[in-house]
Amino acid sequence: MATQSLNDIVNVTVTVSPMSAANSGFNLGLIVGKSTIITPAVRVKLYNGTDAMISDGWTGQEPEYLAAQMYFSQTPRPRRVAIGRWDGTGSETSAQALTACRAKNSDWYGSYVCGAVKADILANVAYIETAVPLAAYFYDTKDADVIAGTAGNVMQTLNAAKRHRVLGQYSTTNYAAAATMGVAMGLNTGLANSAFTLAYKTLVGVLPEDLTTTQVNTILGYKGNVYTSYGATYNLLVQGTMADGVSFDEVLNLDVLTNEIQTAVVNALTQGPKIPQTEDGVSLLVSAITDPCNNARNRGVIAPGVWKAAPILNLQTGDTLSAGYLVLADTIANQSQTDRDARKSPPIYVAIKLAGAIEYVVIGVVVNR
Repeated sequence: MATQSLNDIVNVTVTVSPMSAANSGFNLGLIVGKSTIITPAVRVKLYNGTDAMISDGWTGQEPEYLAAQMYFSQTPRPRRVAIGRWDGTGSETSAQALTACRAKNSDWYGSYVCGAVKADILANVAYIETAVPLAAYFYDTKDADVIAGTAGNVMQTLNAAKRHRVLGQYSTTNYAAAATMGVAMGLNTGLANSAFTLAYKTLVGVLPEDLTTTQVNTILGYKGNVYTSYGATYNLLVQGTMADGVSFDEVLNLDVLTNEIQTAVVNALTQGPKIPQTEDGVSLLVSAITDPCNNARNRGVIAPGVWKAAPILNLQTGDTLSAGYLVLADTIANQSQTDRDARKSPPIYVAIKLAGAIEYVVIGVVVNR
């Protein structure tokens, strides 16, 4: 007997929402060198350890392998490393190699170039400052003009230029900054209470520098970094800063938050038929931004505090951010017709209060007899 389709009565349409875009973990370091195991065409390979590199044809003597060995020796151990090829057979510069590595792989955040000298470092930093997605550059130098305080040394040059995305380290140990990058990438797990600083960390495999207090202060004055001895028992990395004096963890955490906010809003724009240009639509965007801010609070990046910056909309100087952040949006009613015609959102502001970190302590001991 013939039957009629139920679709004539009840027509059911199943729509599966698209997968949300995933954020980069910001915990993958790139090590670049001229060894020929990786071809320029392949350019970048990922490894979960040095054993995997040996299995892929590395002998264990190459600069990239030795740098990766330092990288993976840190505690906690980073999960992966990206090894990139600098084509030394042609006229390619190290900055061009970094650019090509970014084109091949957009997941790495930290970067280190084996064998980079001053001219290479300056060019590499210039590229990293503009790289998309956001990135950071680590380098080490044993140039004597750094500790001598000679004008024009690499640390002074980068400090004078206020370079924001480079961490420089004076060290006579080869690949010392690869070790520092390993610490940073290993610590950045994204888990609850995982926020960290690089100040006072131990670097496995790096020898502490035997420097005078004047020499250490010269390095720190350039906002450079050095692994050296304090007291009778401590070998410590000081001070964990970029060339402009901003702490590495602040740069990293704001990069992560920026990326997470951007991804959350794009996901909101793409997962539904549309975001209406109404107050309810703006509320959907504000709600999307709230999740990354909560994640940052859970990691320990932001914390409750008093807003001491200039007022934003109804947020006044002196107000308390009880959650450590506040997402504010201007009203649809205040939009110009031009912006409305262009289907723009009203301006949205994210006020955050960084949790900061204590790295210096003053203690007064008062004795009464």
